[in-house]
Amino acid sequence: MGEALKNTSTLLDVQEIRRQFPVLDQQVNNYPLVYFDNAATTQKPYSVIQKLDDYYKGYNSNIHRGIHHLAEKATTAYEDTRKTVAKFINSPEVEQIIFTRGTTEGLNLIASTYGRQELKEGDEIIISTMEHHSNIVPWQMLCNEKGAELKIIPINDAGEIIFEEFIKLLSSKTRIVATCSASNTLGTINPVKKMAQATHDAGAVFVIDGAQAAPHLNIDVQDIDCDFFTFSSHKMYGPTGVGVLYGKRELLEKMPPYQGGGEMIKDVTFNQTTYNDIPYKFEAGTPNIGDVIAFNAAVEFLNHLGKENIAIHEEELLQYAIDAWSQIPGFTPIGTSEKKVSLQSFIVEGIHHFDIGMMLDANGIAVRTGHHCTQPLMDRFGVEGTVRASFALYNTKEEIDSMTSALNKIISLLRK
Repeated sequence: MGEALKNTSTLLDVQEIRRQFPVLDQQVNNYPLVYFDNAATTQKPYSVIQKLDDYYKGYNSNIHRGIHHLAEKATTAYEDTRKTVAKFINSPEVEQIIFTRGTTEGLNLIASTYGRQELKEGDEIIISTMEHHSNIVPWQMLCNEKGAELKIIPINDAGEIIFEEFIKLLSSKTRIVATCSASNTLGTINPVKKMAQATHDAGAVFVIDGAQAAPHLNIDVQDIDCDFFTFSSHKMYGPTGVGVLYGKRELLEKMPPYQGGGEMIKDVTFNQTTYNDIPYKFEAGTPNIGDVIAFNAAVEFLNHLGKENIAIHEEELLQYAIDAWSQIPGFTPIGTSEKKVSLQSFIVEGIHHFDIGMMLDANGIAVRTGHHCTQPLMDRFGVEGTVRASFALYNTKEEIDSMTSALNKIISLLRK
């Protein structure tokens, strides 16, 4: 399908970019694949696949504790990724970067260590209405265990946090505020720097779920002044099963370990254990070595293209899609904030979202349908679920045209 597609933005050579993603060059149900499920997971370029292949073919070994050549090479490559990631989010120190299995584990780590240590009965945690389940359930579990209260920031009809209501929720009892930087369902970009300041003024810590922000926005944890920031490799063109937790040093050092085992220790006797320094205190056992190493290639891929260039391209795609789909009979967008990452959720009056998703797939178009792990948000908008189309740097306006045509055809067929 490559040569028939045109470049959407003069800043990115989209055709050259597409050639770096082997999965895109295929047909689904006799149609060229249109992949609009990027908020769930992005596809992987050859550079990431090759990096993983090189590790398993050339220097597969456990890390940190071996003194032989393969172990040292693997350790160096693994720690190089930590350095790359630290620079990517402007962490002041590389030791403040902890590798996890993903955003979900990062949030659970914070709740299970910092939260369990610091919370007491009567304390309060604040989250927003638009949170993913992974930024709801760990805090619910912690509140149930500690006798604390979970408070919810309301949102307006555009899908934006009502900042004045957030300020009203803050009190001397607030211990943690946790919110997404960008919503996986609405696309809304939240004012996290402003929220961090208000949180700190109340004497609490500010936690960011950065899963949807990391592929699209420039991330500067020092400028935001967040206390914790979590994100996932697989949403930014890297392997699955790898995530990052950034934390401020003073918080990480006083937090207890998340798991016990190898690597997270200095000395072990049957009487007591001395824990390792950060970040290793939180990285028990053999990690996902090959995929962490390959994640380095994904970050370098994004750095090479430039976040600013990617953002311009994706914003063009989003606006083009909104303009086209708003002409479709019965189309209702869910999430209309002016500040969004490149995704759009919607419903079509009288047609179930699952039916739309299945019929789009019959036309070779991959979208996400359902509640997107944001059931409380669905309740807020009074819907069971939505169709979500999410765009990435390899998508084109012509692919959006294909979906527009397919949607019109589907609606015509189902309404006969």
